[in-house]
Amino acid sequence: MSFLESGIESLIFCSPKPIKIEEIIKVFAEAKNKNYDEKKIKKTLSQLILKYEDSSFPFQIIESGGGFQFLTKNEFSDLNETLLRQQSKRRLSVSALETLSIIAYKQPVTKSEIEKIRGVNCDYTIQKLLDKELIIIKGKSDKVGRPLIYITSDKFMDYFGINNLDELPTIKDFKKEENSIGDEKEV
Repeated sequence: MSFLESGIESLIFCSPKPIKIEEIIKVFAEAKNKNYDEKKIKKTLSQLILKYEDSSFPFQIIESGGGFQFLTKNEFSDLNETLLRQQSKRRLSVSALETLSIIAYKQPVTKSEIEKIRGVNCDYTIQKLLDKELIIIKGKSDKVGRPLIYITSDKFMDYFGINNLDELPTIKDFKKEENSIGDEKEV
């Protein structure tokens, strides 16, 4: 396989939308100082399209929207739909993320404490976080009404790729120091 073929495959794979021939030409010219004409790129694309029509590949190169992109073949659509449906169930809404972050940073915490911070009822969101096993009930508070106390679970750690709560980002991680003089680049 030639460098041009591999490079075009890489660009098609990397591009978030169908990549146009003109874009391919520009990238090679800038990144590799290689000047390929449109005819050469089209010929290479035709070879790649034929290559991926082979049944040993689960995906193919499709011309779409004036450019080219990798798409899985139709016979795998049911597998892909199932995966995407399962993954969408795992995504967290903004309200779930807000609630989860309050629990993570303030734990152990009660529902009323969470609602005081968020300013809205959190029954549904807390139930969803319990269903996803991202939080657990630690016990009951000694406060009036003996409300449940929530903490994050081990699954929370796995979901966010951390080993302990000390690895959670702090405000300093998001905020530039106010007492600094000049830009960091100037040092």
